[in-house]
Amino acid sequence: MNLPLGFTDSSSDALPLHIVDRAGFAQWRDTQPATTGAWLDAHGFDGAPSSALVIPDADGRAAAAVIGVADALDPFAYAHAPLALPPRAWRLAGRFDAAPLAAVQLGWGLGSYRFSRYKAPLRTPAQLVIEDDASAVFAELAACIRVRDLVNTPTEHMGPDQLEQVVCELCERHGARIEVVSGEDLLTQNFPSIHAVGRASHRAPRLIALYWGNPEHPHVALVGKGVCFDTGGLDIKPADGMRNMKKDMGGAAHAIALAELIMTRRLPVRLTLLVPAVENAIGPDALRPGEVIATRAGISVEIDNTDAEGRVILADALTYAGELQPELILDFATLTGAARIALGPDLPALYSNDDALAQAWLDAGTQLRDPLWRMPLWRPYWRYLASGIADIANSGPSKMGGSITAALYLERFVPAQTPWAHLDVYSWNDADRPGRPAGGEAQALRAAFAMLEARYGAA
Repeated sequence: MNLPLGFTDSSSDALPLHIVDRAGFAQWRDTQPATTGAWLDAHGFDGAPSSALVIPDADGRAAAAVIGVADALDPFAYAHAPLALPPRAWRLAGRFDAAPLAAVQLGWGLGSYRFSRYKAPLRTPAQLVIEDDASAVFAELAACIRVRDLVNTPTEHMGPDQLEQVVCELCERHGARIEVVSGEDLLTQNFPSIHAVGRASHRAPRLIALYWGNPEHPHVALVGKGVCFDTGGLDIKPADGMRNMKKDMGGAAHAIALAELIMTRRLPVRLTLLVPAVENAIGPDALRPGEVIATRAGISVEIDNTDAEGRVILADALTYAGELQPELILDFATLTGAARIALGPDLPALYSNDDALAQAWLDAGTQLRDPLWRMPLWRPYWRYLASGIADIANSGPSKMGGSITAALYLERFVPAQTPWAHLDVYSWNDADRPGRPAGGEAQALRAAFAMLEARYGAA
């Protein structure tokens, strides 16, 4: 088996790694040799979170190491270790229950990650010895890394066609089927809003669809916003707002990675993945403010702001998902800055028309330390999307409740009887933190899979 970066299955020269917290540090220290205690005291080590210390032998060579953590079930509590310790093999000292062990392994993998497509990392991470079956953890790690890699890749190398290629490769690997509707075919096959947003780019807009699983199993539809770059259209973004807009396909990255995880783990569902993939570009044929566009649902939309394009392309994809009559629809989208103002960068905003579905996702997030926060579908705010000449507008003059109004817009295109949840996700780390390097990030993805696994059962 090819192990992920930061892991080894060879323990021949591995050194022991102790993991402690402040509460248990004194008890652990009392079990150590006097020389080790003196070394710990000399360095002021007390098991503080994100601390690490190499312990020498009598000859000054590394003999062991100890790291400090806070929450034993939080993968990121361990994520500092791979780059804080010397780049050699380490084996866990002591016994671990399944959940803390999984957290250690996942955190180690996340802490070992660096995006290396264009620049070699400055150093290799320390390696953790794997002595058990970690395939489930590695599948989750691969999904998180999939999101990071897709989001970190510049639009030059991650446009709508490259997103299609990624999905095509997943289909080949897992025996799924792919269908793509692109360019002018979007109009003839009734996906007009996807076409409207992407028509100005030299890269053809498209709807990418993956189908997988046993037809007898419950049907789950995943939808991800795939705006591969967002200039804002003719309502152009300022430079600082446009700088990181390669990440505006972060919703698609989450949906693709979740689909891959479902197929890898053979979850007993029938899966549909839908990715409307476009580039919101500026050109002679760019969508203009004030235009009224058609949608697959037959709802006319006045374009108030061309920078509110994500909800426009998702409308056709959600409508199509509803036509397939799934048991459940989940959509992921880097949809609004308003969600970041409300909740900050670490908490994706969850909206749902089904209380049980929302609570199950929230509970999974709490259990796995993969958090999200539920926001209200406050329907009186529909007034902010009123149009004088069309059924609805895609935005409005008020900045009030921007994340809520975007979610309300999406809800309009989901069948009322279908359980649906929408995640307004940032998909990004603004600055380096242990296990969270600046750049693309997977958020509430592990929680989504755990929720689906609890709902439908393991393979």
